[in-house]
Amino acid sequence: MNAPRLLATGRAFARIAQFHPELTAFRRDLHAHPELGFEEVYTSARVQEALRLCGVDEVHTGLGKTGVVALIHGQPHANGSAAPQANTTAAGAGAATTSAARATTRAETGSAPRMIGL
Repeated sequence: MNAPRLLATGRAFARIAQFHPELTAFRRDLHAHPELGFEEVYTSARVQEALRLCGVDEVHTGLGKTGVVALIHGQPHANGSAAPQANTTAAGAGAATTSAARATTRAETGSAPRMIGL
């Protein structure tokens, strides 16, 4: 059975596409300043700045040393809500493999705040 195909059309995708140059510059900036795990001081600061500029409800820092969690309080919906989560990972010099940023989305139900973890 083939997986459903997502089409990047409509107003939501058009609005998101407007941010492509800014998001690309942000990604390139992070890649220009590589940091090892639990030493991501620059990355953490940039992510905090970006989240605050986006107007999230709360930003919590220092989780696991350099972790950042942003809370976005939304309204509960009968069919649940999406909660994007992004993790940054890196491999040290000489490592056999490298890791790229990964993002997953999981549906949540109930009235708990929606959470984006970076």
